[in-house]
Amino acid sequence: MKISLIVPCYNEEASLCAFYSELTKVSSEMGEYEFEYIFIDDGSKDKTLSIIKDFANSDKRVSYISFSKNFGKEAAMYAGFCNSCGDYVAVMDADMQDPPSLLPKMVEILNSGEYDSVATRRVTRHGESKIRSFFANWFYRVFNHTTDVKIVSGARDFRLMKREMVDAIISMCEKNRFSKGIYGWIGFKTYWLPFDNVERVAGKSKWNVKKLFRYSFDGIFSFSNRPLKIPFYLAILCACASIAPLAYMIYHAITHCFLMSSTSITSSLILFAVLLVGAFCLFSIGILGEYIAKIYGEVKGRPHYIVAQTNKKDVVKK
Repeated sequence: MKISLIVPCYNEEASLCAFYSELTKVSSEMGEYEFEYIFIDDGSKDKTLSIIKDFANSDKRVSYISFSKNFGKEAAMYAGFCNSCGDYVAVMDADMQDPPSLLPKMVEILNSGEYDSVATRRVTRHGESKIRSFFANWFYRVFNHTTDVKIVSGARDFRLMKREMVDAIISMCEKNRFSKGIYGWIGFKTYWLPFDNVERVAGKSKWNVKKLFRYSFDGIFSFSNRPLKIPFYLAILCACASIAPLAYMIYHAITHCFLMSSTSITSSLILFAVLLVGAFCLFSIGILGEYIAKIYGEVKGRPHYIVAQTNKKDVVKK
């Protein structure tokens, strides 16, 4: 049985050697399995590609695909899926936050035949800032309430899958990819393997707050049309809010014998109502703009990634 390990890399020169050393150690303990290591260099600007090439020169199990620029982790994962040939396929980060030591347990669970994939989830977030943890938990709650696809809190991209599940993932060729949502959408039976958070062995995370927010909103907009219903509810709210100034003017006119002396108060209420409606309109246009932008990205039909260098024969380019 062959196991393909997909490793997306972006500026990981500081952690690659430690990761590869641990990976080879674990795989040597699983001698009954054949391994292939697929390193995807996502346009790194450091020595990541050079280090991967050194691995490939000394280990025939190592193959690499280097992009012409940074296309993002989702594109790197997709390239790995398209170019893997194992009976089992796993995705894991090179920063050691996805411990290779979990692989034997994951394979054992998958071999039982009861599950199609074994996915990992962090049950603790030690070493992570409280603000980041707060927004991560917030995202899972919002995503699960706004979409029909469910994501387990603390879910990682690190998972081991059977070939049938990988083929299903490859068949979903949309450009705006959100793999955690795709895993849930295609179905299949998944076992969730909990583990404590592991800090990076070296370097720093490539995901800043801005990128995480963008990625979160991409996930929600990719798997839910409920945000499109928000303008409808805002319209009802605006209609209700607009009644307040009208009711006040009628009340003021009656109580003051139809002499509108409090012009400034009335004008303020009207101004507030106008600004409120304007803000809701702009917000609604923004939501529509997000969906239109995604449609625009899909219809252009550009490839998910462009391969600059590789040592794989017949590499799949999509």
